Amino acid sequence: MTAKAAKALDEKLKKDIGISVLVLMENAGRSLAAEGLRILNGKKDVALFCGKGNNGGDGFVCARHLLAYGIKPDVFLAGRISDVQGEARANLNILRKLKIKITEIDENKLAFIKQKIPKYDLIIDALLGVGLSGEVRGICRDLIGIINSAKAKVLSGDIPSGLDATTGRILGVCVKADKTVTFMAEKRGMIKACGPKVCGKVIVVDLGVPV
Repeated sequence: MTAKAAKALDEKLKKDIGISVLVLMENAGRSLAAEGLRILNGKKDVALFCGKGNNGGDGFVCARHLLAYGIKPDVFLAGRISDVQGEARANLNILRKLKIKITEIDENKLAFIKQKIPKYDLIIDALLGVGLSGEVRGICRDLIGIINSAKAKVLSGDIPSGLDATTGRILGVCVKADKTVTFMAEKRGMIKACGPKVCGKVIVVDLGVPV
């Protein structure tokens, strides 16, 4: 699917079929957590980088499912909690009620992240999704650089942050994933241009509905 087709499918599922974004987000985050557990294979240290949109919401759900399996991930938000809205905010609020700390990241916290990053066994990338069109800027650009400098395995949700889902072009910077769990169908950009170099092994999972 192209980015446009993926967005249209989400709208169709919500408006025509009646499946809420919360249900889709739940299934996406659960699938991401399941693959994370396979990569960890008994290890425990996980960093989860979330954006402010629905890709970040998938990450918040992922964190909750990891917690259910006895793994307490460090959750980092690229921005402020007050900027997170809608279904993503609903899942963020659940994490806070479960006493999972959400660390808001700005320029002043980058040195702290660089110091912590070597300890992780797995980094989960839920920063930016298929809706990205312009170049990555600001704190997300800095965090992608830090993620790519780490020795840990990297798992991306839906698409590596910074990859154009339609063209396969890197939008300034891009997470280089070891695996990508993508939802419902491969995105066209994963098999074009730079896509194969940054996606790693692509695993397609369903979200409980036919495509």
